[in-house]
Amino acid sequence: MPELPEVETTRRGVEPHVKDQRVKRLLVREGRLRWPIPPDLPGLLQGQRIERVERRAKYLLFHTAAGALLVHLGMSGSLRLVPPSQQPARHDHFDIELAGGNVLRYNDPRRFGCCLWVAHGESHALLENLGP
Repeated sequence: MPELPEVETTRRGVEPHVKDQRVKRLLVREGRLRWPIPPDLPGLLQGQRIERVERRAKYLLFHTAAGALLVHLGMSGSLRLVPPSQQPARHDHFDIELAGGNVLRYNDPRRFGCCLWVAHGESHALLENLGP
């Protein structure tokens, strides 16, 4: 399982590439992760500008004006910045296609991670009981 240093390293690695980028499209190939990816999530995220990427415990939050994409890497998940021409591998479950041309790709062989939505001004049950 990625530990806090790995999750923070992931956050620091992807933030410069996604910050201030508009989401062109969220492409879900396999929505059956630990919790199913909400079917309306691509519509909620499309066109939003990623303002910042934050880590809360082992969760990554991609903040936009409308809310935040909540991502957990699970036991074996990873996020990679790839060119749009790179073909997806077997366990590449979703892509965040950015208007700048790059793709943030989520890979998780065990499917223990998650990709959920937290509306602006709301809290999510997964985050409520975490420490400061």
